[in-house]
Amino acid sequence: MTTFSELGISKPIMKALENMGFEEATPIQEQTIPLGLAQKDVIGQAQTGTGKTAAFGIPMIEKIDKNVRKVQGLVVAPTRELAIQVSEEIHRIGKYTGVKTLPVYGGQHMERQIRALKDGPHIVVATPGRLLDHIRRKTINISNVHTAVLDEADEMLNMGFIEDIRDILKSIPEQRQTLLFSATMPKEIRDIAATLMKNPEEVKIKSKELTVTNIEQFFVEVHEKQKFDTLTNLLDIHAPELAIIFGRTKKRVDEVTEGLHARGFKAEGIHGDLTQGKRMSVLNKFKSGRIEILVATDVAARGLDISGVTHVYNFDIPQDPESYVHRIGRTGRAGKLGEAISFITPRELPHLNLIEKVTKGKIKRLQAPSMDEAKRGQQQLTVEKLVAAIEKNDLKDYRETAAELLDQHDSVTIVSAALKMLTKERRNAPVTLSSVQPVSVKSGYKGKDKGGGKFRNDKRNFSRGGKGKPSRNRKFQNKRGSNQSSNRQQNI
Repeated sequence: MTTFSELGISKPIMKALENMGFEEATPIQEQTIPLGLAQKDVIGQAQTGTGKTAAFGIPMIEKIDKNVRKVQGLVVAPTRELAIQVSEEIHRIGKYTGVKTLPVYGGQHMERQIRALKDGPHIVVATPGRLLDHIRRKTINISNVHTAVLDEADEMLNMGFIEDIRDILKSIPEQRQTLLFSATMPKEIRDIAATLMKNPEEVKIKSKELTVTNIEQFFVEVHEKQKFDTLTNLLDIHAPELAIIFGRTKKRVDEVTEGLHARGFKAEGIHGDLTQGKRMSVLNKFKSGRIEILVATDVAARGLDISGVTHVYNFDIPQDPESYVHRIGRTGRAGKLGEAISFITPRELPHLNLIEKVTKGKIKRLQAPSMDEAKRGQQQLTVEKLVAAIEKNDLKDYRETAAELLDQHDSVTIVSAALKMLTKERRNAPVTLSSVQPVSVKSGYKGKDKGGGKFRNDKRNFSRGGKGKPSRNRKFQNKRGSNQSSNRQQNI
């Protein structure tokens, strides 16, 4: 593996990378950074979580003239969350360079953005719809842009932004460097590369690197009406530090979140109907550990890079294998082991086989645990806490009282009482969810068909609207899996 110091990166950026804990370059960084520094156009095929932001951000920052307070670098991203995340990471990489970065997205007051743009940022990270608004209003000057990046281009196609992307690239000076990143390469994306890029170099991460290897994948075969009880039983057994649950629709996310609240879990949901302020509030709670479970639609969670996610649950199986890989990639980061568990209805088993075939991976079967097994899982957590307290050997002040108790009661009774007091007993509130249709296998599937047109009506709503620890119960460690859904329109 190549270190960043071997890639000819300047000292201020190296200092920032060291502070961020980056030492070795990922494959996409190792191949893209030298091409970026050499002013080459690049087509990069890679999933989120492979280090794309640093791959294009480092060469971009290196070329910025900080004394010229004009937009020189432009990154276009499909969602507000991703735009904010990319902007924050570029800011951290350029911390010691004096380069100023600004995120621009729907949902913010236009006047506030106009004032921020007048302040002269060097790099703007924007969603397509809001960026076009500024271009047409002439409230952003992109005549000095020398580097343009399209991040997650296939997702922008999927969301109906393909014509916006063309208009944006045509507005930027022709004498520019263009870097395009996409998990898949449908025809429309290839057309952009052919017509609006100059002899681009291709960087493709091998499929075995696209499927994250440090994630244990499991599936539970379960009927639709039993999904929620199965979910809460698994949560009691796994006791995840941070978990993300993927639901098919906005309604599904709301119902699952409300059900988790009813049973005493700390959970919040995110989807496209929430205000930007509410979304950021929920994400901040999740990142800081104030809530342990995030329930999300695909689009709302796309691009999220949150460390410490130990488990991903596909409550509804996704329509295509690429989305499956994208979802489970939320866990198993920074070299830590993660677990992905998917719920599969009997009619969806052929779709599970398709996911295994395309991802070239084996998803192990996990038997749905019973309520009694979930209770034992909770008790096991308490036992672990007691054992940890014993191993600390800091019990001197309690021994006299303990001895008095043992004079009055037998040891098994005392330990049983302690377990009962310390074990978190789950509320068994009744929860009923609306049913959803099972996912069917696409005939002749060869890859993700991201046609854009189907989702055209959603475009404005989105762009302008705005420590891995292993499972506690080893009995269930060797069997678990995968599930989510289709109907991407409702996800937005």
